Amino acid sequence: MKRLILVAGNIGAGKTSLTERLGERMGWRTAYESVADNPYLPDFYADMRQWSFHLQVYFLGHRADQHLEMAADPRFAIIDRSIYEDAHIFARALHSMGNISERDYQTYQQLFNVLIKKLPSPSLLIYLKAPVSLLIKRIRSRGRAIENTITPEYLELLDSYYEEWIRVFDLCPVLTIRSDNLNFVHRPRHLDQVIARIQERLAGKEEIVFNS
Repeated sequence: MKRLILVAGNIGAGKTSLTERLGERMGWRTAYESVADNPYLPDFYADMRQWSFHLQVYFLGHRADQHLEMAADPRFAIIDRSIYEDAHIFARALHSMGNISERDYQTYQQLFNVLIKKLPSPSLLIYLKAPVSLLIKRIRSRGRAIENTITPEYLELLDSYYEEWIRVFDLCPVLTIRSDNLNFVHRPRHLDQVIARIQERLAGKEEIVFNS
């Protein structure tokens, strides 16, 4: 049976690493967030107030296309970050910080609500969690210049929005995984454990928080 799996979580939670390893191990098709080819990111990090709305609209179109393409593929597919996070986490945060005006935010929400009506529901949402202190450490260690401005306060804000969103998300089953005690890249046993939990959740077993 065709399955579409989404991997959600704060910056540095391990979404890309998990998506890569699951794709390699299980033979699933993978899709990732547009970063290197994103025409707005450099401008956004240089002037968030000027470019936040443009960036979020770009992501909205990109993720909608990605979601539709991956859902239409007959193979199992897994996506690193979802279109739902764009609206409920990142656009919301930028609006609360004053980087997206109320008028632009309402326009964005209207576009989002129209788009998601056309999207097939996913089969599973994997929600990765880790303490903000560890997220900061991971972000600094990967050394991306565009992430130099990310602060613990910003990650705390995103984390609070993630917790609110995940409590009401009901489009598909959710598997919550604490990623601070897991090493998907260097410890195959940890990946085996995650795969087992994914298979259980897809089989209809009750939602759990997986720590290790």
